[in-house]
This record gives sequence, structure tokens and C-alpha cells, in this order.
Amino acid sequence: MYAFIWRKLPFGLAGKLVGSVLLAAATVALLWYVAFPWAEPLLPFDDVQVTQEDSGVPGEPSGGDAVTDDTPTGDEHELPYDTERNNPEPTPSSR
Repeated sequence: MYAFIWRKLPFGLAGKLVGSVLLAAATVALLWYVAFPWAEPLLPFDDVQVTQEDSGVPGEPSGGDAVTDDTPTGDEHELPYDTERNNPEPTPSSR
């Protein structure tokens, strides 16, 4: 198929190169402005379902859950991983 297109393009080598670039640009533009916008609603990229139980507003009750005294606030959160193991002390280099 590509050989057929190459043979049918006019004006020698320069015309064939310019024609090939124009055909490729036209194909990209057709896909970008026609095919992809048509197919976008059919694809699940924007099908996001986020649920949030609390309102996100400080001081407002969150769905009937009461805030207890053992709820960590501010800097009291404990990280679920060790922060020292992946950050070792630097060792002097021997030169």
C-alpha cells in the first residue's frame, strides 16, 4: 500500500517527500480532530467514582461519626513506614 502511494505521488523525490509529510499531517489531524473526539465518550478515562463519607469542612460532623479523643490531629500522625531505613546516613567516600 505504501509503495502504491509512493509511486502515485508526483514531482520526483522532493515532491514525494513533501507529499508524504502532508499525507501524514492530514492523517494525524483527521485522527486528532475527528476520530479521537468521537471515541472519547466511549472510553472510560473520565469514568471516575469518588466517594467521600465526611463533608471535608472542619468542625462539621461527618456523617454521624463522632470525633474521639484518640483521633490523631496535626503532627501526631504516625507514618506507616520507617523513615530512617530508606534514608541512611551518608558515608565518607574514600578517594
